[in-house]
Amino acid sequence: MTADSTTDTLPGRVLVTTEPLDPVAEQNRLTAGNTGIGAVCSFDGLVRAISDGQDDSLSLEHYPGMTERALEDIRQEAGKRWPLLGLSILHRLGRMRPGERIVSVVAASAHRQAAFDAAAFAMDFLKTRAPFWKLEDDGSGKAEWVEARDSDDRAAAKW
Repeated sequence: MTADSTTDTLPGRVLVTTEPLDPVAEQNRLTAGNTGIGAVCSFDGLVRAISDGQDDSLSLEHYPGMTERALEDIRQEAGKRWPLLGLSILHRLGRMRPGERIVSVVAASAHRQAAFDAAAFAMDFLKTRAPFWKLEDDGSGKAEWVEARDSDDRAAAKW
């Protein structure tokens, strides 16, 4: 299952998928043919182990359509705040194991600071404004839904 959205105003895309993410391919896709790009900043979030066991997993659910719209809104807002030449937000769904990529943000600009800031902004807003639900399972039969963190709200508030 894959949902992909793009707009004409800011190069890049939103991708919500059950398939593994490939940030290098996304960087290549985003920068191909644009010689004005002087900086690319990528952030990849990985699934962390939650116990010492081998059966840890994280399952992500979303509200189709609403999630993609929220991510696209974040992408467009970043494009208004910084002089970006591209921004992609890729996010996984379904069951994932520790070490697997859960999210990838790729920001491109003429200069590094805009790319750094836009990637950080996108992640901070993604954590607080995108409708995803996370279920952590340590393999013991006791799975728990992950609650929102105050630290994520504080990080988003700085923008």
